[in-house]
Amino acid sequence: MEEQHTEPKLKRGLSNRHIQLIALGGAIGTGLFLGIGPAAVLAGPSVILGYILAGIIAFFIMRQLGEMVVEEPVSGSFSYFAHRYWGSFAGFTSGWNYWILYILVSMSELTAIGIYVQYWWPDIPLWASSGFFFLAITALNLGSVKLFGEAEFWFSIIKVVAIISMILFGSYLLLSGTGGEQATIQNLVNNGGFFPKGWFQPTENGYQGLLAVMAIIMFSFGGLELIGITAAEAEHPEKNIPKATNQVIYRILIFYVGALVILFSLSPWESITTETSPFVTVFDNLKVLNFSVFGKEFSTAQLVANFLNLIVLTAALSVYNSCVYSNSRMLFGLAEQGDAPQFLKRLNSNAAPITAILVSSGFAGLCIIINKLIPEEAFKILMSLVVSCLIINWVMISLTHLKFRKAKAKEGLTTKFPSFLYPYSNYISIVFLVAILGIMLVTGMAVSVVLIPIWLVLLWLGYRFVK
Repeated sequence: MEEQHTEPKLKRGLSNRHIQLIALGGAIGTGLFLGIGPAAVLAGPSVILGYILAGIIAFFIMRQLGEMVVEEPVSGSFSYFAHRYWGSFAGFTSGWNYWILYILVSMSELTAIGIYVQYWWPDIPLWASSGFFFLAITALNLGSVKLFGEAEFWFSIIKVVAIISMILFGSYLLLSGTGGEQATIQNLVNNGGFFPKGWFQPTENGYQGLLAVMAIIMFSFGGLELIGITAAEAEHPEKNIPKATNQVIYRILIFYVGALVILFSLSPWESITTETSPFVTVFDNLKVLNFSVFGKEFSTAQLVANFLNLIVLTAALSVYNSCVYSNSRMLFGLAEQGDAPQFLKRLNSNAAPITAILVSSGFAGLCIIINKLIPEEAFKILMSLVVSCLIINWVMISLTHLKFRKAKAKEGLTTKFPSFLYPYSNYISIVFLVAILGIMLVTGMAVSVVLIPIWLVLLWLGYRFVK
């Protein structure tokens, strides 16, 4: 009888190194290697400042989440806090919004995985490679949480080593003069200065300048909130969560800003295009270190292109792996607070939420069918919801934290890991995110903004139906 009434519990199997690399890997995705191109074309070297500003806002929000998670390391993370300190609808909205967000991200990453595999083996159908890794990652997540943590640790290590290698190799080219006459730190201010496109200027095709690309830049930091999801399975969360929160942000700033400084120094920023990775473009323009292997000639561009494809494939696998993990834990938390069916609380012998994993993976796997049946434009509109969900998620974390602190103040409690500059950092973060929405309205991303109220109404209808 005692066993029958015992609630299923997740096991704490994620060590400090797991959490550090999970958090770091969550924000270092294909956005760094491929997404910088469009931003660089529209803003030039000033995108470096954009990543610094976005990194500060991301740090504020992660400290707010970190304070709540350290105080109450539970499954469901920000959905749990919204439910407890804001209300049942807020908890329902926060949890299901996050789940849908990463189902859509899962779909896009599965599609990307197939495309990256076809770079080397074009005869392999998209559905085949996507399906193979879909099954492999799902099976991995059905193991112990330590197995997930170990896989994500090594995925992230590969990405970090790749970025460090590019920074070191680029620094060598700059300092040794091997990069040629065009490789100079002066490229950061040559050709129109640090702000060659200004702050926010209209053009025939829309807007350009630093502010015009802040939305693109901000979304590169999506995934940092995974720190909060790991809390229920983290060893010594009161020590490891603060370490991960504090260290990950400056590491990301070093990797992003460091890589960008080298990137813009090696070649004039005008050489970067939106079609290809800036890293491939820049190293191709250098025309250095051509070599032969067994009589076959290779160029630096070919080497970097293959190396980059390996990295973006690893990044996509890492993001998808994190999506399966975080979605299953969010569903488990929603079931615990009564916002999802109770069968989602079932754990297997490895203490993994088996039904939540299979349900989340099943929905993500629909991308293979969606890509076949739904027209490309319809799929783009669906993916626009990713942007909407991400904004909702971040705003709700800041608002929930305000309510959390007020509740703790009434109880006369001092939290173990207080957020930075409370409550001003909350207000700054919210105003910044609202301003991002305003920029999106006039820079070709209006669909994502319009979807927000529609999506919130659908969530409210879902809430009323469930309750």
